[in-house]
Amino acid sequence: MIDILFCGNDKVFDGILTCMLSIFKRTQTKTPFHFYIFTMDVSHIKKEYLPLTQAQADFLQKVAASYNPQNVVTKIDVTSLYHKEFDGSPNEQCYCSPYTLIRLFADEIPALPEKVLYLDCDMLFNRDITLLYDIDIDGFEYAASRDHYGKYLINPNFINAGMLLLNLTEIKKTGLFKKARELLKVKKLLFADESAIYRCTQKKKMLPQRFNDQKFLWKHTVIRHFSKRLFYLPYPHTANIKQWRVTAVHKIFGYEQFDDILYEYIFLKTAFERGLYGDDSHSQCC
Repeated sequence: MIDILFCGNDKVFDGILTCMLSIFKRTQTKTPFHFYIFTMDVSHIKKEYLPLTQAQADFLQKVAASYNPQNVVTKIDVTSLYHKEFDGSPNEQCYCSPYTLIRLFADEIPALPEKVLYLDCDMLFNRDITLLYDIDIDGFEYAASRDHYGKYLINPNFINAGMLLLNLTEIKKTGLFKKARELLKVKKLLFADESAIYRCTQKKKMLPQRFNDQKFLWKHTVIRHFSKRLFYLPYPHTANIKQWRVTAVHKIFGYEQFDDILYEYIFLKTAFERGLYGDDSHSQCC
């Protein structure tokens, strides 16, 4: 089983769906996938901070099973853990959302296996996932790539936590996530959990940028991360263009490499919104 972790609220549904499709369409392995999704209700912070719905989770399960009947999608509600750990935390109103913090609960969930690949929801695979997942991380807490901007502005080895190949056995041994949670409870950090992970790490494996490319798409790119990036033209500005904004992906990035993924996403999303997501939805598309 290849084990993958996503985190977020009901608004990340499009990201999870597109990322899953990219994995299925770029991977040759017959090994089944188990997708874990941490979610929570923190609408007391903002009314739109609602958990992934059961209908969304059920739909993702049907899409996954259409590629391999052994694929599994498991939704895990971590609301109670969040209240216990981060209520009133100085990082509760962090730069992104409270949902970035909940990947730090991976060591607290018994259902998770020893090795799991954490992925932000704004990622697409350009090449086979096994190029990443099969990397040996024995003796390391995790493997990660450098942050495209942080490696210049903060530290040459500052990581981007959008992709973390986690060794939960080692993380539990060193207490990495526990220490990161404790730090976040008492100190406001610029990049919240990403900064906490970086500060508390004892041993990480650094991977080439192609495993988490936040700016470019090359033939050898394994993951294209559609994170916020800097554009210089027509004037210096930042933009946060996600992969499910299909027109922008074509118009601004000029990408056609993901068309098979994004066109199936459009079909499936439309079917979901219309309530037409029976067992034959995938076969109708493909």
